[in-house]
Amino acid sequence: MMNSSRAWVQQAVRKIEADFNRSADTHLIPLPLPAYPDVHLYLKDESSHPTGSLKHRLARSLFLYALCNGWLNRGSTVIEASSGSTAVSEAYFARLIGLPFVAVIPRSTSLEKIAAIEFYGGHCHLVNSGREIYGESERLARELGGHYMDQFTYAERATDWRSNNNIAESIFSQMRQEPHPVPAWVVCSCGTGGTTATIGRYIRYQGFDSRVCVADPENSVFFDAYVNNDNTLELETGSLIEGIGRPRVERSFIPSIIDRMVKVPDVISLAALRYLEQSLGRRCGGSTGTNFVAALHLAREMHVAGQAGSIVTVLCDSGERYLPTYYDDAWLAARNIDVQPAAAAIAACATRGDAVPWTLAQHPAPA
Repeated sequence: MMNSSRAWVQQAVRKIEADFNRSADTHLIPLPLPAYPDVHLYLKDESSHPTGSLKHRLARSLFLYALCNGWLNRGSTVIEASSGSTAVSEAYFARLIGLPFVAVIPRSTSLEKIAAIEFYGGHCHLVNSGREIYGESERLARELGGHYMDQFTYAERATDWRSNNNIAESIFSQMRQEPHPVPAWVVCSCGTGGTTATIGRYIRYQGFDSRVCVADPENSVFFDAYVNNDNTLELETGSLIEGIGRPRVERSFIPSIIDRMVKVPDVISLAALRYLEQSLGRRCGGSTGTNFVAALHLAREMHVAGQAGSIVTVLCDSGERYLPTYYDDAWLAARNIDVQPAAAAIAACATRGDAVPWTLAQHPAPA
């Protein structure tokens, strides 16, 4: 006879799988770049998940991984270290299977994300900086007798990168009828590194010629770790762009599957949001701006080289969560961020083919 604990786990897995079956796939949105008619850009819109971001995929995988490993049971309290979006999604899944959830997040996390975590029944435990979330999550797990999900360690191994409609499989399936069905580049950014690992592994597994470019914001160690092959690097400060960039090299970051990295200044990422709002008729989160800048850079590079093809990047979440910050002129002015000149330069690059006058570090440099 099956014990009650095993029966509860089976029921929890069924609930998560049923939730997946109720959800449609996310959209792939074409975004024409008038200056580069032979380069087709697409945005994978992960904001259409039930919890509004790319992290919905990760949270689902993490819960299934923990359940099937025997790490969660009927009485578990789930604890996660997060900059916000993963915590929103994990709160959703914790409520779905009837478990309490505690998010350990920096005080700088947007109020909209905090409200979303609480809407799904989660409790927010605030710390002063992104560097404190790891140790505090471990402490709370010990104190509460709970389970620390640890997205930064398990993101790359919890996701089934071969299939199961992961983000890579979804992208390549949706691209089949496009003029250039195999993208020249897939552009994403790193928070845990899990999405990059999934995309890079899937490309190799399927034998595609696509390359992976990772866009990294300021105050993040990933770019320098990639350039210097040094995973011990750490920073005292955290990224202004929520959800991506880390003060330490996370365990799920796998440099060997990355073909190029681009370091994007924050002002350019935030300026890109203004161009995307005009072009898409909607607001996007800051990480989408970072991704778009790298994709635009690659599109111009391909055009100058006389190459036709496609580029796919990720629209990570909606800008509605950032109305009091990235879209607030007073908030920007308080941080001495003037996005107008950069926004004009981005528009000129996309519509006229102008070179954008900013310092954009990249490695390796294009041949």
